[in-house]
Amino acid sequence: MSVGVPGLNEERSATARLVLLHDRAGKVLALLPAAALLDLNRLCQLAGRELQPVKAEDTRRFFEQPALATAAGREQLFTLPLLLDEALPASALSCQEPYSGWQCLLSALPAHERVLKGRFGSTPQVPAQVSAGLADETVINRAVERFTSVRVRQRLQDLLGLPGLSESMRTIVQLRSNPDAGVDDLVPVVKRDPSLSAQVMGWASSPYYAAPGKVRSIEDAVIRVLGFDLVINLAVGVAMGKVLSLPEDTPRGSVYYWDQAISTATLCELLARKSSLDERPRPGLAYLAGLLHNFGYLVLGHLFPPHFSRLSRYIEANPHLEQQQVEQEILHVTREQIGGWVLDNWKLPDEVCAAVRFQQVPEQAGEHDTYAQILYLASRLLRVEGLSDGPRVAVPAVLPAQLGLTAEQVEAAVATVKAQAEELAQLSRLFDQAS
Repeated sequence: MSVGVPGLNEERSATARLVLLHDRAGKVLALLPAAALLDLNRLCQLAGRELQPVKAEDTRRFFEQPALATAAGREQLFTLPLLLDEALPASALSCQEPYSGWQCLLSALPAHERVLKGRFGSTPQVPAQVSAGLADETVINRAVERFTSVRVRQRLQDLLGLPGLSESMRTIVQLRSNPDAGVDDLVPVVKRDPSLSAQVMGWASSPYYAAPGKVRSIEDAVIRVLGFDLVINLAVGVAMGKVLSLPEDTPRGSVYYWDQAISTATLCELLARKSSLDERPRPGLAYLAGLLHNFGYLVLGHLFPPHFSRLSRYIEANPHLEQQQVEQEILHVTREQIGGWVLDNWKLPDEVCAAVRFQQVPEQAGEHDTYAQILYLASRLLRVEGLSDGPRVAVPAVLPAQLGLTAEQVEAAVATVKAQAEELAQLSRLFDQAS
């Protein structure tokens, strides 16, 4: 075997993915087809060890060592214990480690006493993208039955054990769904709820909104600083966050839940405001879709706590895959399915439910596909900036134009979110304190 830097012969070689794992006994490399899902259970059985992926930041540090830029260093790397997937061809391989981008070209598969061959890669399942409603409820039912001791003999909504919304929050959701509601309807609801009143005053006084002069009352906060749409959207977001706590063992190196939610909501709103479509999307609904786009993730953590750590490790081991593909493999239900279903049952606006449910496949969102497209575009733009989780993939070139946006407008919206990152993070902390 010889190890080189990818070059002129790369186009004639198969592609493989290199994964760095470890346990108390030390580091191990795994090599498998680039697009395959790494099955940690099978890999651990093959190795006879309790291996887990090395954290993303530590992986980057490891592969950025100057020695690994040299031929001798690359040769030395492959003397580590190595697990080879049987699906790999014996011919030349172009290898890449996805977190660091480190690459090399193998003329042949390594062969030494610490190499083990077996099958631990699999073709990732593509989640069934069926219509929202009964079909999703059936999928969720089956997942609950598969992973818990409870048989579904009652309404799924009761089985989930989700805490109910407070009276004021139920009223807020009803106002959000009422196109004729306004500030005069909202202010009395905020005033009746001391917790919500404190939150609204905190938002209005935050550096992000930079209100001129002191905010002296709820009316002042809602009318002069925040506005109806923003207050009601932030209140709905807090309500959702209070229903469920953040899972404890999330994928290491992932973007904090509320940071991601606020950044996505802000970019969705900016894109909606810049749209030149005849039927322009409502910025407030676009903001709310972005704020709640990952709510199903909280529900998964609530429903399947014994399996959530395992899911997190699988996501770490397969950063090239959409997280819904890993969820489908491990839990047989995705955050989009369960999030869209719950929000629909809580009677949030149809535009928001459709955007959350079909954010990965906006073409299937029906009459509300514009909101799903905005969410799809925003999340992928933010991934490139490290502000959202998921693989970095190219956005379809036609998508901005379909939304009535120019490339320059999209770039300016992303630049605005990046420039406001510190203020948005402070706003995110207010959500965290309220949840």
